[in-house]
Amino acid sequence: SSDLFLPFLHMGWNVMNVEYRPSSVSLAPAAVEDCLCALRWVIRNARQYNIDPARLVTMGHSAGGHLALTTGMTPATAELDRQCPGPEELKVAAIVNWYGITDVGDLLDGVNQKAYAVKWLGSLENRREVARRVSPLTYVREGLPPVISIHGDADPTVPYAHAVQLHEGLNRAKVSNELVTVKGGKHGSFGVQATQDAYAAILAFLAKAGLTRTE
Repeated sequence: SSDLFLPFLHMGWNVMNVEYRPSSVSLAPAAVEDCLCALRWVIRNARQYNIDPARLVTMGHSAGGHLALTTGMTPATAELDRQCPGPEELKVAAIVNWYGITDVGDLLDGVNQKAYAVKWLGSLENRREVARRVSPLTYVREGLPPVISIHGDADPTVPYAHAVQLHEGLNRAKVSNELVTVKGGKHGSFGVQATQDAYAAILAFLAKAGLTRTE
C-alpha cells in the first residue's frame, strides 16, 4: 500500500518496492534470496536512479519486516545471494522492521507454531537448518547497521518476544537499535496516533544515524 512509504517520499527519499517469491510459489529461502538480489540490483544501478548506495534503508511490514532484517543483516558467508552473483558488497545503512519474524524455527513447532511458517519450510528434510539460515537472530553480531523495530505487545501473528529477543541480542552486540512497543497493539493496524508516533520515532532514529536531510 502506498500509504506505507508516503512518509518517506515526504522526507525526500527514493522508494523502491521489492517483489519476492511467496511460499505459494517457492519454499524458503527463495524470498530471502530475492530480496538480496534486489539489493544488489539497486546498488548496481544506483547512479542511474540518482541513489546514494551508502544511504540505503530497508523497511518492511510483517513478512516484509523479516525480509528487511535478513536483507540488511545476512553476511556474504551465508551464500544466500548466489542466484545473482556479483562483486557488490550487500550493505545497508539502516533497517526499519515493522513486526517481523526474527526466529523462524520458533514458529515451526510448539506453542508458537504458525501455519505460514510451516508452509514456507514445507517438507524440506533440512528445514531446521534452512530456518536457521533465514532467521535474523542467526546473524546478530557487531558492526550491523542500526535497527529500529516497531511491534505490538499483543501481536497474535508474530510473537512480540521476537522483537524483544532481537533488541536484547543487538544490545549485547553493541549495535545501535530501538524497540518501539505499541501497547495493546495487534499485528499492524495500530491506529492513527500510534502509527504517527512510530513514524516520528523512525525519523528521529534515522536522523540519529545521520540519514536524514539537514537542510
